[in-house]
Amino acid sequence: METPVGRRERKKAATRQALADAALNLFIERGYDAVTLHEIAEAADVSTTTLLKHFPGKEALVFDEEADQEAGLVAAVHDRAPGTTIPRALCAYVKRVRIRVDSDARYAGFLHLVKTTPALGDYAHRMWMRHQDAVARAIAQDLGVAPDDPRSAALARFALETSALAQRADDPERAVDAAFDLLEHGWSRSGGRP
Repeated sequence: METPVGRRERKKAATRQALADAALNLFIERGYDAVTLHEIAEAADVSTTTLLKHFPGKEALVFDEEADQEAGLVAAVHDRAPGTTIPRALCAYVKRVRIRVDSDARYAGFLHLVKTTPALGDYAHRMWMRHQDAVARAIAQDLGVAPDDPRSAALARFALETSALAQRADDPERAVDAAFDLLEHGWSRSGGRP
């Protein structure tokens, strides 16, 4: 049974969400570099001190779903459908959360912001790659091998790096599919030459 969330925790979560929403709105409207922490705090009707209690800096305001992403990646490995390989499950997850194409204008604005702001692009990549160890452990556990298995670590590393490849590609989905095909089938079976 889940423990009910207390009023204090609900208020913290609401404040955190209000700050993230205000920041994203201001960043999309005026550009990342043109917005100050003070302006974000004002827009969310809190002090700058309160903002800094929830987020260590400006970049963190843009990427407020870090724990959810790691849990999602691990679940992609552990909870995949029977018959689905680990690379295919990770491919589907990467495409769904890193290059999703939908009608959400706000998400499109977010992607444009990250792509056009070098500091955010670098931060996003560092944040995403922090999940490498957790994904490697999940893969190793699923395969029944030692947690420091180098094959598990390599697959986790390369699977996560496909996101950066997609960001630079004209056709991100095709780029991710090609990379995961290589991860799953190897160079010679995926059309590579010796």
